[in-house]
Amino acid sequence: MSAQPQELWRLAPMHPSHLKQVLEIEHRVYTFPWSEGIFHDCLRVGYSSWVVTNTLGEVLGYALMSMAVGEAHILNLCVSPEHQRRGIAQFLMRHLLMVARAGNVTLVLLEVRTSNRPAQRLYDQFGFKRLGLRKNYYPADGGREDALVLGLDLV
Repeated sequence: MSAQPQELWRLAPMHPSHLKQVLEIEHRVYTFPWSEGIFHDCLRVGYSSWVVTNTLGEVLGYALMSMAVGEAHILNLCVSPEHQRRGIAQFLMRHLLMVARAGNVTLVLLEVRTSNRPAQRLYDQFGFKRLGLRKNYYPADGGREDALVLGLDLV
């Protein structure tokens, strides 16, 4: 009998000691990655920040979410390229939504690049709906890219 992948994953609060690995993934996945300073600021202010590691402590993915006054904002959800399409993003999303519900959040928001179809499919699976469009929101090669604003009602 083989172990299910989830049995080999460890979910933990993000700690500054994780940032070296988080930044390596961030730079491999995104053309315009977050800086180390942004991650430090998120940890400093106490955003809900999580990593998924394997049994060796290697970071496979991470997620950050802010929460205030009944709203949550998913700021970043990322999985290393070699571990994508294995359920880690869903695992992280389920955890973020559980944290949001425990924090009495009624609305979860996020932005996603209009070109990021895999992420949009993930958010669709969880019931996120399009609320709007932010024109020229993201930096992009040769200019800017629009973002879809998505929301999930938790009531």
